[in-house]
Amino acid sequence: MTQTTSAHHQGGTAPPAARFDAVVRAAVDQGLLGEGGPVAGFIDTEGVRASVGALHDAFAATPEVLHTFAAKACSLVPVLRLLADCGMGCEVASPGELRLAVEAGFAASRVVLDSPAKTREEIRLALALGVAVNADSLDELRRIDALRNPGSASVLGLRVNPQVGGGSIGPMSTATDTSKFGVALRDPGAREAIVEAFRERPWLTRLHTHVGSQGCPLELIADGVARTYELAEEINATLGVRRVTSLDIGGGLPVNFADETVRPSYADYVAALTAAAPGLFSGRYSLVTEFGRSLLAKNGFIGARVEYTKDAGGRRIALTHAGAQTATRTVLMPDAWPLRIGAFGPDGTPKTGPSLAQDIAGPCCFAGDVVAYGRELPELAEDDVVVLYDTGAYYFSTPWAYNSLPRPAVYGFRAVAGPEDGSGHDGPVAFATVRDAQSLDDIAAESGLAHADALIRRDG
Repeated sequence: MTQTTSAHHQGGTAPPAARFDAVVRAAVDQGLLGEGGPVAGFIDTEGVRASVGALHDAFAATPEVLHTFAAKACSLVPVLRLLADCGMGCEVASPGELRLAVEAGFAASRVVLDSPAKTREEIRLALALGVAVNADSLDELRRIDALRNPGSASVLGLRVNPQVGGGSIGPMSTATDTSKFGVALRDPGAREAIVEAFRERPWLTRLHTHVGSQGCPLELIADGVARTYELAEEINATLGVRRVTSLDIGGGLPVNFADETVRPSYADYVAALTAAAPGLFSGRYSLVTEFGRSLLAKNGFIGARVEYTKDAGGRRIALTHAGAQTATRTVLMPDAWPLRIGAFGPDGTPKTGPSLAQDIAGPCCFAGDVVAYGRELPELAEDDVVVLYDTGAYYFSTPWAYNSLPRPAVYGFRAVAGPEDGSGHDGPVAFATVRDAQSLDDIAAESGLAHADALIRRDG
């Protein structure tokens, strides 16, 4: 099953390369892209709402489910607040992400803390706030033993690694035999130790698993969830009491970066889970999900100005302001994270004309800072604009500070209602600032300017 995204998600399907054309033109017209803003990120707010709606629709028959957004996928407070307004919870994996979730307005009961290296202070704070905590190891459970107040409202769980294997991208596969995450379920004695951990702790009521996302087929993901479901059944049967009452099945929906279609869909995911673990949706366990990339990737893009073009060794290269600092994964792992590229003129309209194989390179000072090699595009020139599609998650929201390049501005956008002429057509594009571009003063302050003389003082 595939789902095709459209410009405003109202039934019709926009041409594959045209979904954001009007937005790029408006961004140039309004000065958000150009000399004063050579690179920026853009989020489709109505697209985000539609993606959240598709997720809720797919799980509509599930008796009790909390859908959380993985904050690492887009750690921007206005985006998190939009997701909260759409009825999402939030999954966090650090003290910083927990702070952002609080600032975004998520209720503590709708926040889940995951991390393989939680400090005592981090655990203490989570328990005081009442957010759910998934322990990543048996040792962490022992820390919680010492820190937990019996009156804490936190739901407490244990992450297990079902060891079902990896997908096509090793670093994105979290259920391999030697993964750093969770308690390795198939290691000698591990299963018995997990059952015993639940026997000893009446407050331990949740199992958590996450197989991976990008590069992982649905069958692999569903297998990992099924094995965790079977473990919950075994724990409850062995203890003779319904100790495990909820399952956190993680995120794990890969994104199609090849074209506009959304595949697999959330409905595909639910179908795969139903086939692998028919009892999962019976209502015996409440469920938690932790989707990130699949909710936002296709609802955002990066726009960047072409500063120069050049030829080297028979190769045409367009130098832009979008490189490894904002498309880090693509630059460092181009085969695993390929991006579609759009070519626009200085006025923000799509370029036409004969195609030419061109490299799209970034501003970072190392030779590998290239986001696309040999792409067939209309010939790019100085002051043109390139668009990196499917970058609404993990790209502009968490930039790399290489070369002290400033973090780009990020804008949300939506179509304003058209003229009252009865046509029903959308009007102009309205933008809202999500994050200001980082200034040079900000960079200097972040780099220790207030302590500039700290290493040359000779007094004391």
